Amino acid sequence: MIAHLSGELFKKSTQSVIIEAGGIGYEVFVPLSTFYALPETGERVSVHIFTHVREDALILFGFDTKLEKELFLMLISVSGIGPKLSVNILSGIGPQELLKAMGRGDAVRLQAIPGVGKKTAERIALELKDRASRILEREEIPLEPVMEVADKRLIDDALSALLNLGYSRKSAGRAIEKAQSVIKEMSIEGLIKEALKILA
Repeated sequence: MIAHLSGELFKKSTQSVIIEAGGIGYEVFVPLSTFYALPETGERVSVHIFTHVREDALILFGFDTKLEKELFLMLISVSGIGPKLSVNILSGIGPQELLKAMGRGDAVRLQAIPGVGKKTAERIALELKDRASRILEREEIPLEPVMEVADKRLIDDALSALLNLGYSRKSAGRAIEKAQSVIKEMSIEGLIKEALKILA
């Protein structure tokens, strides 16, 4: 099993990278959080690896940090979640935000991640809450309370407005998430305005 890979970054895209090591180019599927941390092509890169073995294929998944890999392994332990969906979940929300949502048992926030349905979100919230809480304590990450229902409605309305303007659900969701940490008072106008700045 390959657990770690270092070499030259031969090619990169938002879904996968090719790392050349010992004259062999390894294709590694990565979440967006890892993609954003990658150096330029031609530079040296080092990633934590999960090797997924199937009858017809051997697929590598790579992570910039041990925390990302740990979250990935937690997600694939949940019934109905495979490696590709786990990577999509990590791409749809940052590792720390994912950890916080799981630690709160916040199925509504988890369901907002593209590709995650209601039942899957509820399973993640139920099965991983305790494990996530222990990691939050270990990493000393503060856990904010679950958002008020009014705030959730605002976020849903802002997301809907951005989708109507032609933005993808993934990019709109990320922009709204960043906008929440910037604006002082939660309002639909402020949220959309800040999200549009981020998307520009």
